[in-house]
Amino acid sequence: MVHPCAVLGFLAAVLPLVATPGASLALLVQHVTDNGRRQALPVILGTATGLYVHAALAVAGLSALVMHSGRAFTTVKVVGAVYLVGLGLWTWRSASAPARAPARRRLSARPDSVYVQALLANVLNPKAASIYLTLAPQFIDADAAFGSQVLALATAHALLMTLWLLAWTGLVRRASHVLRKPRFKRLAARATAVMLLALGVRTVAT
Repeated sequence: MVHPCAVLGFLAAVLPLVATPGASLALLVQHVTDNGRRQALPVILGTATGLYVHAALAVAGLSALVMHSGRAFTTVKVVGAVYLVGLGLWTWRSASAPARAPARRRLSARPDSVYVQALLANVLNPKAASIYLTLAPQFIDADAAFGSQVLALATAHALLMTLWLLAWTGLVRRASHVLRKPRFKRLAARATAVMLLALGVRTVAT
């Protein structure tokens, strides 16, 4: 197992990345604002699952192949960017849709749909993969089992991300009297759309 001090060091290293607004936070704010705090759970589960996917790929060496192959890495970046841009455009369109279309809004609030959105937003982010290829190895003991150490770091990372998203859920929930106003919902959804579009463009540009 990885040493506790190594876990703490890893958490300190990823904390700035966790605190940086990204697709997971954007989805959390949007869905909690629209449908209540229960929608935070599928976002958190999807994000955590994505972290474990990256950790598993790192152990299997697949992520290393992508990171060291320019063409494969570019492909992942483009696919992730297209997904984020598409999700951003869909979110903007949903915010602009008339209130007489409740069926579409109910469909968008399904937990499994929200989970998949959060999962794909994380899995298709090559920068998340790079954490387990460049950062995590700095905290791993070469003489111990590699897989179990990566799993421990991924679990710590997932717990930190969960706490961060739960904190935001509480903030959004406290402001629910403002957030539930139709005008604010439209503004929040459009802000989420802009953030997702910006993330998609940044993914390709960097």
